[in-house]
Amino acid sequence: MKKIVIASMFSAALLVMPFTNLPAGAVNKADECEKQGVVSVSYTAEKEVSPDTVQISIAVKTTDKYSMQNASKQNKEISDKIYNYLKGAINPANNDYIKTSNYSARPVYVYQDRKQVFDKYEVSNNIIVHTKNIDKIAQMIDKSLTLGATNVDSLNFSLSSKDKYCDELLTKATTEVVNRANVVATAAGTSVDGIKSIGTSCSLNQYQAVNYARNSLMMAKAAVSEDAAVGSSSPIEAGVIKVYSTVNGVFRLK
Repeated sequence: MKKIVIASMFSAALLVMPFTNLPAGAVNKADECEKQGVVSVSYTAEKEVSPDTVQISIAVKTTDKYSMQNASKQNKEISDKIYNYLKGAINPANNDYIKTSNYSARPVYVYQDRKQVFDKYEVSNNIIVHTKNIDKIAQMIDKSLTLGATNVDSLNFSLSSKDKYCDELLTKATTEVVNRANVVATAAGTSVDGIKSIGTSCSLNQYQAVNYARNSLMMAKAAVSEDAAVGSSSPIEAGVIKVYSTVNGVFRLK
């Protein structure tokens, strides 16, 4: 019985030794951080900026009742006219460009008396224009419509220097987050003891500008259809783009 008791006491001593051998006053940093208070602060800086780049998709759709070749030939003739015009309206030195997208050629069928019946051959082609000549975009659209374009599928305004504005606003937001963390800490009777974590994001909001542009496009097409001889271009407002930069910071308190 005595041997058993002695062995048990010896085992307990071994378990305690690693802890009792720690230097006096040593503290586990993980436990300290867990007990340390924190304050979370978030701030979003925003700015309205005029767009400097626009991209439009101009569609050319042609049909022929009897021949896919004829529909394709008509499409090429119209597309070449539009392409040649647009090529002279942009400035490649500003990274402007034109490209062809989403070309398709297919037979079109309709239902008659519950049967699928051939209707026509259809060829469609999209000409993408990326340019900084925003002041000429209305003229480009109207002229393309008079040359035979059937519609404009999309129009998107953007910023070529997004990173520049993001960096500017992130600096502002970060400064504000740090200031507010100090204000809160002081009001609570303590002070900030460093940053525990920080997160950032930057985004653009183009919703209003794009919607306004699309409405203007509809008016532009209607104006050209009613009177193609009129040389004035329908107005298209680029509006503004809002840039948002958000900073979320978590600060340790003393």
